[in-house]
Amino acid sequence: MADKGSGATEVEIYGATYHVRADKDPEYLQEVAREVDRRMRDIAGHVTSVDPRRVAILAALNLADELLQQQRQQEGEQSRFRDKAAELVSELENALRH
Repeated sequence: MADKGSGATEVEIYGATYHVRADKDPEYLQEVAREVDRRMRDIAGHVTSVDPRRVAILAALNLADELLQQQRQQEGEQSRFRDKAAELVSELENALRH
């Protein structure tokens, strides 16, 4: 729920309520919070300790791992696109010379 006066959005993660201030749409913040909550609950179901801090750290590591993998994949795709564009430019230049 958004608090219009403070610009904060109230979110619930792993049973705790937080007031988040951000220049983001409150619905987006709710979606982010739901994803963090889902990850924490999933991890809590797979570890022996349900210490919230430990669960939060494991969820953060999991999310950071996914982010880095996505970034590396995008970098690889961008590199392939650059290589293909350079190849096409070269072919076009050769075709225009003849």
